[in-house]
Amino acid sequence: MVNEYHNELQTWVEKESLAIRAIAAIHKMWVERSVEVLLFRRVLVHHGPLDILKSHQYGRQISKADIRIENTLPILEHMATMELCPSRIDLGRLTSEWLQSGKAASELAGFLAEKLGEHLKPGKADFEPKDVVLYGFGRIGRILARLLVEQAGGGGAMRLRAVVCRGKLNVAKRAALFLRDSVHGPFGGSLTVLEDEDAIVANGVYIKFISSDGPNLVDYTAYGIKNAIVIDNTGVWRDRKGLSLHLEAKGVDRVLLTAPAKGDVPNIVYGVNHREHEDDERIFSAASCTTNAITPVLKAVNEAYGIDYVHVETVHSYTNDQNLLDNFHKKERRGRAAALNMVITETGAASAVAKALPELTGKVSGNAVRVPTANVSLAIMNLELQQEVTREDLNDMLRRASLEGPLVAQIDFTNDDDVVSSDMVGNTHAAIVDSLATQTRGKRAVVYVWYDNEYGYSMQVTRVARIVSGVERLRYY
Repeated sequence: MVNEYHNELQTWVEKESLAIRAIAAIHKMWVERSVEVLLFRRVLVHHGPLDILKSHQYGRQISKADIRIENTLPILEHMATMELCPSRIDLGRLTSEWLQSGKAASELAGFLAEKLGEHLKPGKADFEPKDVVLYGFGRIGRILARLLVEQAGGGGAMRLRAVVCRGKLNVAKRAALFLRDSVHGPFGGSLTVLEDEDAIVANGVYIKFISSDGPNLVDYTAYGIKNAIVIDNTGVWRDRKGLSLHLEAKGVDRVLLTAPAKGDVPNIVYGVNHREHEDDERIFSAASCTTNAITPVLKAVNEAYGIDYVHVETVHSYTNDQNLLDNFHKKERRGRAAALNMVITETGAASAVAKALPELTGKVSGNAVRVPTANVSLAIMNLELQQEVTREDLNDMLRRASLEGPLVAQIDFTNDDDVVSSDMVGNTHAAIVDSLATQTRGKRAVVYVWYDNEYGYSMQVTRVARIVSGVERLRYY
């Protein structure tokens, strides 16, 4: 038993050493070439050796391939020597394909040159970085700020330049809220408050805070900001007329709303309809967290089996829209104490699905229950399909959709029988399929989908921001 103890510990120490070598290669690619390495969509940049080894364990479980640091490290270290253009590259997929190829170690260079050929072309994916302004600094605004800072790299695609708030700025207090979060934990990095300049510096990113009483009243060019995309997190203006006010401000090129839009403003769910807007469109919506969670899964199911009808019941964490204690509220039931009650309310997500997936028009209904949790929600989809399906086939289809194809960044998959909502905090996907809860009977099925309605949604917002700004990196998923 003593020998087993020492052997296991020695094996772990050796794996940690390999993971530390992997960090060097990952960091080199990120800083020098703006290449972001993932492992089955789990970002490896800025993570320590334990996180990297944990991601490998997940990779083995979900892909059923031998995803071990001993197999991924040679691929990583060779990639670090290649002249790659700005990219997002999934190491899990590359490793799986390398293992399946059965090639000898001496053939690795040729294999990677073939697989990543598009990423080696001079000038490929060259673009001017896009200035970003966050209009509002609430829950979503602060998470977006964290994400944009983390993704800045060596001056990458999206540059967070400013945050606009109403009234007194009180930058120190806003910085404190950015630095510490009761749900998502502390900010991972360095933060300096420059009160005299109304600015903060987060991991080397200089962010100016601006006070304004209206979207059209700011001259962003006075701060060196030009052709910016304004991400409106306030939800105050939700139609084209209101959102167009942003375009009247000097230095603004695009507007993205982090809520469902009204009227003819395109509601975009990245991975589903992100390439279907008009080229000259300048105002966009990233839809809602729930719409982003259910639409990718419904797309995958509809393409595989056909959907006649689906009712979606969302079990949603309470939000700032609700009252902490019983008080007046313009909407029924939402005035009751959020932390003490389950609150039945409506959701517009079901009708919003049709904007992203027109083939499901008239086939989706929905309702919602707000529950006393601070974050992470659950969508329960009761499906009537066009063909019979078994639980095993449905789950396997969704597992494969999480590993390959156009929805890998949107759909995650778990078969952990101990998982609960808090385990999903910080998940980067729009939806996490809980396969152990799946039910089928003939043409009927019930699918349970978790989603971090703050972090996962904010990731979707950044993806939409990149695509509408024309600064999307090449991807190898």
